[in-house]
Formats: sequence, C-alpha cells, structure tokens
Amino acid sequence: MSLLNLPLSSDLDRIGEQMHALARAQRSFQGLLEAVLGISSELELPTVLRRIVHTAMDLVGARYGAMGVLDDRGELLAEFIPLGLISQELADLSGVELPRGRGLLGHLIHHPRPLRVENIADHPQSAGFPPGHPPMRSLLGVAISVRGRVYGNLYLSDRKDGKPFDRHDEQVILALAGTAGVAIEKARLYHQVRNSAEQFQRLLLPKLPDLQPFEACAIYRPASTPGHLGGDWYDAVKLSDDSCIAVIGDVVGHDMNAAAAMSQTRSMLRALTFDGHTPPSAALAQLDRIMHMTEGQLVTTVCVARIEPADRGWTLSWSSAGHPPPLVLLPDGTVRYLNAEPGLPLGVDLTLPRPEHSFALPADSTVILYTDGLVERRDEPLDQGLDSLAATVYRHAREPVAQLCRVLADHHPSDGHDDMAAVILRTPPTSGPSPSSEGARRREADQETG
Repeated sequence: MSLLNLPLSSDLDRIGEQMHALARAQRSFQGLLEAVLGISSELELPTVLRRIVHTAMDLVGARYGAMGVLDDRGELLAEFIPLGLISQELADLSGVELPRGRGLLGHLIHHPRPLRVENIADHPQSAGFPPGHPPMRSLLGVAISVRGRVYGNLYLSDRKDGKPFDRHDEQVILALAGTAGVAIEKARLYHQVRNSAEQFQRLLLPKLPDLQPFEACAIYRPASTPGHLGGDWYDAVKLSDDSCIAVIGDVVGHDMNAAAAMSQTRSMLRALTFDGHTPPSAALAQLDRIMHMTEGQLVTTVCVARIEPADRGWTLSWSSAGHPPPLVLLPDGTVRYLNAEPGLPLGVDLTLPRPEHSFALPADSTVILYTDGLVERRDEPLDQGLDSLAATVYRHAREPVAQLCRVLADHHPSDGHDDMAAVILRTPPTSGPSPSSEGARRREADQETG
C-alpha cells in the first residue's frame, strides 16, 4: 500500500471526533433509557421532581440543577427545587428567598424554548445573583410540559468539565423533558386517585361522638396503593349507663364491594350494641346470622369491646371474631396484649359459639383496638409488628390520647401495603363512672397542651 493512500492526519482527527461523538451519543442514549425507567417507577410527586433534576445533572455532567414549578397563572415560580449545593453553599444562602422567576429564569418562563447561555452575566436578561449565591457561569434551561401546558422549567448550570453546554446536551435534556412530563402527570393522577379514594373511605367512617368522661381518638390511614379502597373501620359510642362500646373491624378485600360491606356491617353492629344490654359476644353472633342471610357476604374480622363501671374502676368485656387482640396500657406503664380465644371471623361458621372475655381496668387505663394493617409487614412475622407496636405505646405511655393517636398514625410498624385503623379509649383518672367536672376539664386541658 502506498503512503500516498494513507488517511491524512486531518481525516484521522475527523474520524476520531466522529467516533467520540458516537460513543457519547451511545452513553447518553443508555443513560436516557435508564432515566426513563427510574423516573417512571416513582409515584410521589416530590420524589419525581427531585429524580428528574438528579437525572438531568447526571446525563450532562452538570454541577448544579434545579426544577422550577410555575404557579397557576404560569407567570412566576411557585416552587423551586435546587440540587447540587454543598452544605456550606446552603448555609450561605440561609434566609435568602428562593427564586420567583425573574431575570434570566423569567426569560425562560415567558419564552419556553430551550435556552443555552455560555456566560450568564453577559445575557441581557440576567439580573445577577443574591448575596451568598455560589458563582455560576453557564446555563441550560428547558421547559417541561404536561398535557400541552408548561408545568415548569428544568435548569442546569456549569458542566463539571468546565465546557459550555452544547447542542448534544440540549437534545438529551429535551428528550428527558418529554419523559419528565409523562412522569409528572402520572404522579399527579396517582395523587388525585389516592385522595379521592381516601376521601370516599373517610365519608364512610364515623366521626367519634362526645365520649366523656373517656378520652377517645380514632385514626384511619389508606394503603399506599393508588385508588385502594379498604374495609377497615372503627366506631365508638357512649351508653346511658356510663359504659362505652368500641368496635374495630376489617372486611376482607380492597375494592368498592369491601368498602360497601364495611359501611353496612358497621351500621348493623352499632344498632345491635346501642341498647346497652347485648353482650359483645351476643352482638357478634347476631350480626353473623344477619350476614349469612345476605347474599355476597364477605369474610370479616371484628372486635367488640365494652368498658363499664365497676366497684374500683372499670371492666373491659370483649369478643373477637378472628381479630388481633386488644392492647392495654395500664397506669403504671405496663403494656400488654389481651391474648384470648379470638373466635372465627364472621361469615365462616354459624354453629360455633362466640367467646367472650373480661379484664379489670384500673382508672386511667388505655385500651387500643387496631386492624392488622397497623402492624403487618410482608417481610416480617406478625409477632414482630405486634412487639413494635407495644414498644411504641410504652415509649409514649404518658402522652394524651390525641397525641398517642398521632404517634401511631405516623410511626406505625407496618409497611403501608394495607389500610389501617385504630380506636383508643382511656378510662377517667378517677375510679368510678362519674369523675368530677373539674377532673374532666383538667384532662381536656392536658390534651390541648400535650
């Protein structure tokens, strides 16, 4: 081969550049595919937004990134999510108001086309940076649209290699912005469906009536699955003889049928216990017979508890239909489960008797009825969740009931795959059915300030 036929050095340089560009494009394409999968797997909107910014920074090697979410009028930034700032930079910006979308950021809001700026300070729309802001030189901005409307803008600043953003960076971030819009819409729909399902579920649950002299509180939390409707419910009512009935139940299923069955079962059980003369076991037996007469019955677990005055305190009587045991917190801080024969769930067998149990409650005792969604984890034994719940109650034994409710709602041991409910009752701090009005007022005051 003649030396005259060998490629010139300029040709070799061009071929090298093309190979480099091809390799860069391949890496970007692979990174973009991984980004699409990662972003699309998220459902919580705040997580999605941060994931988008992180991904964009990784794809183009940017030192800083931010997401600006527009207000309802599309004129200013309602939310600004900056990433890449080190702790000292964050400390320097302490007290500085987040950008609202003026200056160069405002230019992108009003002109939602890709924006590449090599030197921010040289752009005619630049308004400079507030005191303490880290120096930034280059900018790449891309609008993100959801259903044809600009939702916000993605901002990137300063490539780590010191080079300005180029057309390749712009094309990669434009492709990411399309995926980001779909992921944001998915997260928003998830939020709407979840909120609608939760609102519907809450409409089926009662608001606890005035149960004085008992302190009382109830919680309900839906499952993390979007659109999930559950069969968990609670109820409580004070009777004319100063006793109190509390109910916790769970209809098997996670759909509209379970929610409807829950509402019907709760209403029937309240009617059966309201007269004050029907023991918990008899109420469950009668409810079971009624349910067997109804077509399309669903298996249901439930616990009915009655707290009534006794000579030196109170007596807790309860009957369970396959439900987790009540948890009792005694005045000395002792926490114990009332493990006893749970009986069969409703809708299984009418021929077997319904067991009933009793326990002497001192004044100022707390009874917690809950559904298994509060303690279950799919990767752990149920006993572990029960132990964790008891430990949480022990740590917060001196809290007012309302605060204890919030603790259980926010720090429950379950993984959230199922909906959960709980009702908590605390007997008066003095023995007997009728504490003084001054004592009742003191407890109310404690609850307000706890």
